[in-house]
Amino acid sequence: MRLGVSARPVRVGVVAAVLSLLGGLLLGWSGRAGAAGDPLISQGKAATASSTEGSSYAAGRAFDGSASTRWASAEGKDPQWLRVDLGGSANISRVKLSWESAHAKAYRVEVSADGVTWTTVAEEKAGNGGTDDWPGLGAKGRYVRMYGTVRGTSYGYSLFEMQVYGVPDGSPSPTGPSPTGPTPGGAFTVVAAGDIAAQCTASDSGCAHPKTAALARQINPKFYLTMGDNQYDDARLADFRNYYDKTWGAFKAKTRPVPGNHETYDPAGSLAGYKAYFGSIAYPQGKSWYSFDEGNWHFVALDSNAFDQSAQIDWLKADLAANAKKCIAAYWHHPLYSSGGHGNDPVSRPVWKILYGAGADLVLNGHDHHYERFAPQDPDGKATADGIVEIVGGTGGAEPYPIEQVQPNSQKRISGDYGVLKLDFTDSGYGWTYVGTDGRVKDTGPKYSCH
Repeated sequence: MRLGVSARPVRVGVVAAVLSLLGGLLLGWSGRAGAAGDPLISQGKAATASSTEGSSYAAGRAFDGSASTRWASAEGKDPQWLRVDLGGSANISRVKLSWESAHAKAYRVEVSADGVTWTTVAEEKAGNGGTDDWPGLGAKGRYVRMYGTVRGTSYGYSLFEMQVYGVPDGSPSPTGPSPTGPTPGGAFTVVAAGDIAAQCTASDSGCAHPKTAALARQINPKFYLTMGDNQYDDARLADFRNYYDKTWGAFKAKTRPVPGNHETYDPAGSLAGYKAYFGSIAYPQGKSWYSFDEGNWHFVALDSNAFDQSAQIDWLKADLAANAKKCIAAYWHHPLYSSGGHGNDPVSRPVWKILYGAGADLVLNGHDHHYERFAPQDPDGKATADGIVEIVGGTGGAEPYPIEQVQPNSQKRISGDYGVLKLDFTDSGYGWTYVGTDGRVKDTGPKYSCH
């Protein structure tokens, strides 16, 4: 049921009957769906959109509390969406949309816990603009979006305000205490992919890295990891600027990259374009390898082009010896184990031995252009509960490779579907999903506890 929809013809003779019916329905609501006094919880929160008409019409303008500013999408294209991150899970009771003249004829109001899987909680199929008010939703999630499928005009979609009402988890509710407890401390999400930007743009329908970038941005993680071959073919600075920067470059400041073999092909010098483009982001400690901490996790970013250099190996040993975090994840380009075209690469075995000796939990790689996950194993490929889990995620945009020779301990392989890894870390463990560019979860990995 919808209330307050403007610009709809209502005959005077039926107004009293309609008001009487609405009054009875209002009295009949119960529980969370009837929390008419729930506060506005979306104002000022982080917002993203499928597109914008220009910098003056950014997504956040629909959540700034002003009736004179607005979000506007690109003109003439369906579908389009506008999304808000409430900052945590909430019980959502009401969504109110205030349209500009460029309104939606058909749209859905959707809710999600993770920004990937969406549930429709309200749907309009004959919209005519004005104000759409959807009360009594009784939904739960962290993310809320308007997903427009049919424009009501020849322009785009435009909202003065999108207001979400409800009660955040852990907050007092007008109808009683929240049934959920506090969110565990230290939890965060990371998006990872390797083998990303081919020399193509979004104008080419076969170009995949704009699609993986849109997905990665939609998930909106704490930070992004790239597992090498960020830019094809020779990773010149001009190529980074022309291709990678126009897609994955949108969140460069939140990216923690490592180089692949293609970054070494630059005619200006090995890693020249890579270093010039990423700068201190890729060289925070003055080398092409580095480490950092997040929550209870220690992350180690390595340059597998230089595994034969004692400087990196000595640094890795010292870095792990000084680590005080319970959980360890490492990432680089060349996988020790792979069922793809490149296959196993023994260049990584000495590093695996060092990580295994330090009790490392997780290794992420690229190089082979497919998705694959392995059961915990030791550096010699023996399955063991205290082993390292390896994931190959070379699906960021480069042409897919077929599966050729399935390796022992390989648990799942997907070739041909572009996508990203969505990794969920806690203080004591981790899990992940592999999400395709169509927004669907293609694989869900086991939940692991840190060693």
